[in-house]
Amino acid sequence: MLSTPTTPLILASASEIRKQLLTSAGVSVVTQPARIDELALRDSLSAEGAPPRDIADALAEAKARKISDKFPDRLVLGCDQVLAHGGDVLGKPKSPDEARAQLYRLRGDRHTLLSAAVIYEGGKPLWRHVGIVRLSMRAATDAYVDDYVERNWDSIRHSVGGYKLEEEGARLFTRIDGDYFTVLGLPLLELLSYLILRGDIPG
Repeated sequence: MLSTPTTPLILASASEIRKQLLTSAGVSVVTQPARIDELALRDSLSAEGAPPRDIADALAEAKARKISDKFPDRLVLGCDQVLAHGGDVLGKPKSPDEARAQLYRLRGDRHTLLSAAVIYEGGKPLWRHVGIVRLSMRAATDAYVDDYVERNWDSIRHSVGGYKLEEEGARLFTRIDGDYFTVLGLPLLELLSYLILRGDIPG
């Protein structure tokens, strides 16, 4: 049972927020980050014209599959998140300058976050879900965006779009349509429903 320490869910990610969300919900979890070339896979799929939903799903599945191959008798959860805006898919900024450029682009407009989760067992997919959230960003000034990136770079460098809604990034937004957990990178409610349905956790 996943609710016991002997058979925890394996999270194929180094994401502290995803681990925290699962742990807070009473799911026993250990992390085993999957090393894949996310940028190359995302760029390849984008070049083929894949929609953002499929890109997020493919990235999450690649992580789950890689770790499941190493631990075939365990449930493995792969996750990924992409940001869609103006026909492009944005990822994690590589530098403060790129983070500023992303925020300049997104301000005063709406964009979409897609958070994918895929569960594997025995090298095969059992379940998948892509959560979708639409966010409206206020038209923040250049000065605020610049200061925001400077103050928060160590944190936002790990987030698509260059912001964290659970931190000061909340000040960048005027409206969110969708599930808060999905914004954080995990469709938690749908995942918990599946684990309860399987009998892995009580509910």
